[in-house]
Amino acid sequence: MSLKPDQHYIDRIRNGDANAFAVLVDRYKDMVYTLALRMLRQKEDAEEVAQDVFLKSYQGLNKFKGDAKFSTWLYSITYNRSLDYVRKNGRTVATISMDKYDIKNISGLESALDLLETGERKKQIKLAIEELPADDATLITLFYFEELTLIEIAKVMGLNSNLVKVRLHRSRKKLAVILQHYLEPEISSSYGKR
Repeated sequence: MSLKPDQHYIDRIRNGDANAFAVLVDRYKDMVYTLALRMLRQKEDAEEVAQDVFLKSYQGLNKFKGDAKFSTWLYSITYNRSLDYVRKNGRTVATISMDKYDIKNISGLESALDLLETGERKKQIKLAIEELPADDATLITLFYFEELTLIEIAKVMGLNSNLVKVRLHRSRKKLAVILQHYLEPEISSSYGKR
């Protein structure tokens, strides 16, 4: 993969080099697919949206002003196309009341995570994220896996950064409760070792 900045390829595309877009697709295909999958929950739907995102971004590249990073702009398109796809197919984005998430007895969560091997930890976290409502999974993915700032996430999701901070906090709590469920045997055994 090239180490040249996105703007280099954007300039080449704007100057008629359509092949330069392949570098941007290669650079961002995983993150676009991952975000779409977190929101849509089905591989086929996420693949369809990802293809649509790249088509729309290519066609609309002249609208990219460079006010934000290209990746942030692409995330925004992905987020909005995913929401459109959900609405078009008569579904709703899953949301769950905070009442479902009881935050008791998770003090052993960190020590239990420490006991898991890195690969197993990633697997458990991925499974837990898949159980989150779509907006929460999106927030966690954008912040922790794609390492966007709160301001960038706010631009992607069309929210203000303070609201993103509050929602991210709630999403982490929900994730902790789900992880607790997955890790109860490890938590119990870690208490027994003390």
